[in-house]
Amino acid sequence: MSTTTELLKGAAELFPDEVVTSAHVRHFELPAGAGRFALITLDNGFDHTKPTTFGPQSLGNLNKAIDQVEAEAANGEIVGVGITGKPFIFAVGADLKGVELLGRHSDALAIGKGGHDVFKRLSGLAVPTFAYYNGAAMGGGVEVGLHCTYRTVSKALPAFSLPEVFLGLVPGWGGCTLLPNLIGPEKAVSVVIENSLNQNRQLKGKQVFELGIADAMFEGADFLERSLVWTAQVLKGEIAVERPEIDRGEGWDAAVAKGRAIADSKVHGAAPAAYRALAIMEAAKDGDLQKGFDAEDQALADLIMGGELRSGIYAFNLVQKRAKRPAGAPDKSLARPVTKVGVVGAGLMASQLALLFLRRLEVPVVLTDIDQERIDKGVGYVHGEIEKLLGKGRINQDKANRLKGLVSGVLDKAEGFADADFIIEAVFEEMSVKQTVFAEVEAVAPAHAILATNTSSLSVSEMASKLKHPERVVGFHFFNPVAILPLLEIVRGERTDDASLATAFGVARKLKKTAVLTKDAPAFVVNRILTRFMGEIQNVIDEGTPVAVAEKAVEPLGLPMSPLVLLELVGPAIGLHVSETLNRAFPERFKVSPNLKAVVEAGKRGFYVYKPENGFKPELDPEVAALLKQGDSVLTEEQVRDRVLDAVAQEIGLMLDEGVVAEAQDIDLCLITGAGWPFHLGGITPYLDREGVSERVNGKRFLAQGVASVPA
Repeated sequence: MSTTTELLKGAAELFPDEVVTSAHVRHFELPAGAGRFALITLDNGFDHTKPTTFGPQSLGNLNKAIDQVEAEAANGEIVGVGITGKPFIFAVGADLKGVELLGRHSDALAIGKGGHDVFKRLSGLAVPTFAYYNGAAMGGGVEVGLHCTYRTVSKALPAFSLPEVFLGLVPGWGGCTLLPNLIGPEKAVSVVIENSLNQNRQLKGKQVFELGIADAMFEGADFLERSLVWTAQVLKGEIAVERPEIDRGEGWDAAVAKGRAIADSKVHGAAPAAYRALAIMEAAKDGDLQKGFDAEDQALADLIMGGELRSGIYAFNLVQKRAKRPAGAPDKSLARPVTKVGVVGAGLMASQLALLFLRRLEVPVVLTDIDQERIDKGVGYVHGEIEKLLGKGRINQDKANRLKGLVSGVLDKAEGFADADFIIEAVFEEMSVKQTVFAEVEAVAPAHAILATNTSSLSVSEMASKLKHPERVVGFHFFNPVAILPLLEIVRGERTDDASLATAFGVARKLKKTAVLTKDAPAFVVNRILTRFMGEIQNVIDEGTPVAVAEKAVEPLGLPMSPLVLLELVGPAIGLHVSETLNRAFPERFKVSPNLKAVVEAGKRGFYVYKPENGFKPELDPEVAALLKQGDSVLTEEQVRDRVLDAVAQEIGLMLDEGVVAEAQDIDLCLITGAGWPFHLGGITPYLDREGVSERVNGKRFLAQGVASVPA
């Protein structure tokens, strides 16, 4: 028995529930008399909704298929070997469910070596090998093709990536070594580091071809047929594939340095995966592939046994699985149809909501406001955004005309909402204003209509308390920018009934949002945690710690932006309003910063200014510095970080005790999808567990050992 077979057999015993991918071999004559050809098709027996993956048994099946074609190639029975996937899917990499189960470094090392040992056989055959990227290809799916001599790609391919760094791994089956040697280090850094750290940005088929990863591109309808014609032409010498010469000097070093700068800007040194990948790419400069593969094996094993990957997989599972089955959501059958939507307000937020409902539901959407000028501006915004979509080719003229025809605005709520099924308000964040609006809407809306509020912090129950039918009021809190951030906090008021809640969840699904059910508690989930987090930063500044020290203290979390830059994005006035709301609810934990109040009263948009001569880096605004009144208590970065994390751990513990959400997993899902919290942290609770903060503050972990961490 070969070493590879032994490795894979041992790994398979650790993963008995693997969805096994078969590697079917079939033979046929290539066009134009080019000769007999062997094609390996990767297929797990399911349709495209369950993508093909590589677990140990799947790698074993591919290994056996290569045994067969290797013998045929050696005997001169075939002229080439191809590998492709089932309809719409090429392969999407290692089976992460199996990776989660690994508890020993040696087992993790075996997975890395097993993949390498199988894949690199494709480059060692006696005949040329071809990868036909017919559909989605990620991770190991991309890498198996990199080991082939040639590659083609479907123009219709929707998603192609090496997402490992995003999850806390490295492309460990050849990606770090082969890709820079194929397309050059700068392009490889873009694919492996930059795209991954930009929320796992995917490439389309055309980009795969333009980058030089694929040697040819064909339309999706007859992709395989045309790929085989091209293959025949290559084998007969009618087509010569030319690839650019790789700069193995200063250009290579500059590309790696650029990658490190990207990693620093995204994770601030707090997550190891990007740096391990760059180290392998740096070493790949001399073209020694086996040395690179060995380094990939070691990095893969080290990272699999580290907390970052486990948190990354945990985050991936939250977004891919838990998000699709929201905890506490009522039975879907209770949901009522929504054939018309009303939006109260026509400002920017209301207009964004109108556009979202219009695009996703494609039903009539009507806006109202206090004067015709505002209404016209709101409808005009929606029309303008539709024109942009048309200009980018995202929709055709017919659809643009249809969508424009579906949106309207009226002053009279009775005229606009008499036949609406779902009405959402996005007016000024003041309880009395919202209660007045809901009273007006209830008077004219049908009895079955859902009344939704986009409040970010006010009590949904109090908002509904003066209505005749408070059971149909639900919180529907979006995050800005509405089109980008996936989270939708759905808030159940004290008297919200199941049918209204089910309808809200049904609408959220059609809007393609990640819906999380929250209790009607002050500021719900994201704003409560962020306000406690940022409030503690503000507190230490007020007490005397320099702004730069307070900001730098939380850099090790690898957040997408610093707290005060985030405050600028949210808006200091909104931040102040939420802190005042939470101060009224929990005065002992949420203070209202006098310095923040002074910044808002001075009309400042934030704490920083951005000058071109300083590369637009944030600098403390001299006018804000003059406003600040600080005490004389100066903390170190470590003291600030401990204080901030302790505060957040305490708040999350209290929220779970109060039943604001069902589990800690929902807290993390909210922070990842609503606040851009890093995937490599798994949200916040795995990080607090890993750093020992949870037990220090609450006396226990938020998550059991083995959930977002290496099994005990």
